[in-house]
Amino acid sequence: MAKIALNFEDGVTRFIDSLPNETVAETAYRVGINIPLDCADGACGTCKCKMRSGNFDAGDYIEEALSDEEAAAGFALACQVRPKSDLVVDILASSAACKVKSTAVTTEIKELNRLSSEIYQLKLRAADGSSFQFLPGQYVNIEVPETPQTRSYSYSSQPDTAEGEFLIKLVPGGLMSTYLKEEATVGGKLNIVTPLGSFYLREAQRDLIFIAGGTGIAPFMAMLEKLKAEKNTTPIHLFYGATTGENVVELERLKAFSAIMPLQLFTCTSDEQAEGHDKGFVTQWINKELLGDKAYDIYICGPNAMVEAVKTTLDKEAIQHVNFYMEKFVPTGQENVQL
Repeated sequence: MAKIALNFEDGVTRFIDSLPNETVAETAYRVGINIPLDCADGACGTCKCKMRSGNFDAGDYIEEALSDEEAAAGFALACQVRPKSDLVVDILASSAACKVKSTAVTTEIKELNRLSSEIYQLKLRAADGSSFQFLPGQYVNIEVPETPQTRSYSYSSQPDTAEGEFLIKLVPGGLMSTYLKEEATVGGKLNIVTPLGSFYLREAQRDLIFIAGGTGIAPFMAMLEKLKAEKNTTPIHLFYGATTGENVVELERLKAFSAIMPLQLFTCTSDEQAEGHDKGFVTQWINKELLGDKAYDIYICGPNAMVEAVKTTLDKEAIQHVNFYMEKFVPTGQENVQL
């Protein structure tokens, strides 16, 4: 039996005892500590943690869930790690966040709005009338009706309300995309598992940088709703890029946020014909001239290639950051699933 010390972001440490052949995640859940977890199969990266000391078997996982660079830096997946000795593990979430266990909820479609030729806004309400409990930035798994498949989407709405809102990119031939275009109707039932993920807004202690690609803007909408409710005074840079001008969605809502809080909004598109936005990519704003020498907390959500490009540019431009949080999504089959 190995003893495992779980260190949380808020300074809390919990000690747990593993049983033979248990993973760190299995041990944690057995004793009621609900660390971030989703697939439990080494494929999603939600349970990524930092191994501080001890010997362990890292298990099996895919590159998209844990890169070689991350593994070399001491990161591992709690759903795969099996201790060979006592361990000290940093959990990338607060102890408070780990008190909430994800649950299955039956929901009804309240609204389905087409924001562009490629993006739907889906609004759900719980069939039992309960409110959606999550931390701004977290996501849900939505079951595609009549299939065993699920798709992951971040909340774009405020927590603790009766309505959950999501932005969904349509993909030709995608299971969820086909359902939304051809079958979904107001009042239709959708089963979800919520909440999931360790990408969520921490208490603002310094200037913030939010970087969004495509429907990766969704979790930032939830974060901004939270900051609005708290009457936030922390300066925020929001860099938001999309492939086309019409896919820069929720723009009026973003402008409304910038009118009532210290939010600087930058939008861009790679479409040379689009009007009203800068041309190029979000990395064009990651420079000393704009950001200076101060240290930031940085949040990024979007396609894997964008996330990696931003990380490279941050290093190249020597932009200081105290904390760096990311959520990336990559194709699974024919649709995007968040990691």
